Amino acid sequence: MSLMTQEGAQSVDSTASADAMGTGAAAPAHYPPADGPAVVIEPGRMSWSWLDLRELWAHRELLYFLTWRDIKVRYKQTALGLAWVLIQPLLATLIFTVFLGQLARVPSDGVPYPLLVFLGLLGWNFFSSSVTSSGNSLVSNAHLITKVYFPRVMIPAAAVAARLVDFGISILILGGFMAYYRVGLTQNILMLPVLALATTLIALGCGMLFSALNVKYRDVGIVLPVLLQLWMFASPVVYSSSIVPAAWRGVYSLNPFVGIIDGLRASVLGRAFDWWSLSVSLGTAVLLPVFAAYLFRRVEAGFADEV
Repeated sequence: MSLMTQEGAQSVDSTASADAMGTGAAAPAHYPPADGPAVVIEPGRMSWSWLDLRELWAHRELLYFLTWRDIKVRYKQTALGLAWVLIQPLLATLIFTVFLGQLARVPSDGVPYPLLVFLGLLGWNFFSSSVTSSGNSLVSNAHLITKVYFPRVMIPAAAVAARLVDFGISILILGGFMAYYRVGLTQNILMLPVLALATTLIALGCGMLFSALNVKYRDVGIVLPVLLQLWMFASPVVYSSSIVPAAWRGVYSLNPFVGIIDGLRASVLGRAFDWWSLSVSLGTAVLLPVFAAYLFRRVEAGFADEV
């Protein structure tokens, strides 16, 4: 009789443990863990399984909500709100026009210097702000990463997507510049969406790389603004690339933003494209996000422990 009672109690205990595991509830602390080898679930070995586009598509609504959250937080409790999107590029264009266009007399290839600078800032401001915000996005969202699972790439991607609002408003300002300087549209304008997509992909690739590195090495958040500042002056943002000596043009064009900025100017002003520098930029826009996504996926599992 005593033996049957003990066996019955063990059966009840086993049933309670199974019920707790089946419902997702935590097992009571007094139940000892089951003996046996630990089971480790790993991704499949199929080619390209690391990309997991199906999982990203399933979380597409999360990308929307994170993007909308970033937009609201950035302009929350600001006196001018979205007006800052208009003020920042116009103020930068004015400062560069006065000090470089009027005082330093930087050559502009016959293009009004304010229009030349604004076209350079159009692509660069979007890229720089996207990389800065996405590079720090994982660290600033540590409270989300440590609580629930979702594809972590959604965080830097949302930071880049939020900056597309600024880029779209800057395109409207560009229309005002073109009307003021009486610049007509040509068939080259069809390249503008391609260049915008290339800039977005390069920004996303850099954002994934820097955000993953920033989780492990917090120096990245300090070095990143300095790196972007140097990169800006190494790109034809406030000057024309024609001032670069011909002997250096091949090496200079390896900078992917040379082709982006020169391409933006050529598409708006109706001038010939530099296909060598443009091919470097488009190639970077294709390869960099793929490499960054692969590296990001490899180290993603440790973000919750290190962030």
